[in-house]
Amino acid sequence: MLARSLIVLLVVLNLGVAAWWMARDETAPAVASVEPPAGVARLQLLREVAPAEGATSPPSVAAAAPAAIARESSAPESPTGADASRADPPVAPAATQAPLQCYAIGPFSDAGKLAAARGQLQARVARLSIREAAPANAARREWRVWLPPQADRAAAQALVDRITAAGFSDYYIVAAGEEANSIALGLYGSEEPARRHQAALRAAGFTEVRADALGEAPSPVTWIDVASAMPLAAADGNALGAERVDAVDCATLPAAPATASR
Repeated sequence: MLARSLIVLLVVLNLGVAAWWMARDETAPAVASVEPPAGVARLQLLREVAPAEGATSPPSVAAAAPAAIARESSAPESPTGADASRADPPVAPAATQAPLQCYAIGPFSDAGKLAAARGQLQARVARLSIREAAPANAARREWRVWLPPQADRAAAQALVDRITAAGFSDYYIVAAGEEANSIALGLYGSEEPARRHQAALRAAGFTEVRADALGEAPSPVTWIDVASAMPLAAADGNALGAERVDAVDCATLPAAPATASR
């Protein structure tokens, strides 16, 4: 009897639950629609947009993502804000040209080496000139002051008497040889004192007095004087076939351009 009562109770409960489900409102509560501001398009879900006839379906977000990433990585970055302060500074204008430095390159005793060195230097220097000078190791030449041979010994003696009367005591009458009866008036180790003594004798009235160098003059050597914006060293001179590269005062160089002919 008790079991039958429980079965009847369960049946009644089931019928009540079924009736409640059948009587429940199936419609969901309406959601109030919010209109966007003027000029702003309403957001639509992808499924709400009807594709045009014949158009292919839009690519998925997963497929479009790699392309977007590739475009962003290839686009050049422009420095902004803090990055702009780390950007490379603008290239400064080139500095003004360095002042010229002047050199004497040589000596050259061979014309071929001189021409080759000159050709190489003309394209590298601002000014170039050629000069000749005596070799640095040339022996010093002596100079003599003298009067040419006189008609005879008596004439030479008479001239010596005039010279001593004028206050000059250094003399010697040549007794024999090609210069017999000439009068030697002094021997000097360089040209300058010889020229001074010659001038003093001429001022005293002996206009025929001469000053000559003894021995043969050494063959001159050639130097190339240049003004260059780049410093030159001994290695540069050796490459040109020169023994030395000496720094000189630029004021001593002529103002001729590097292409001037000798």
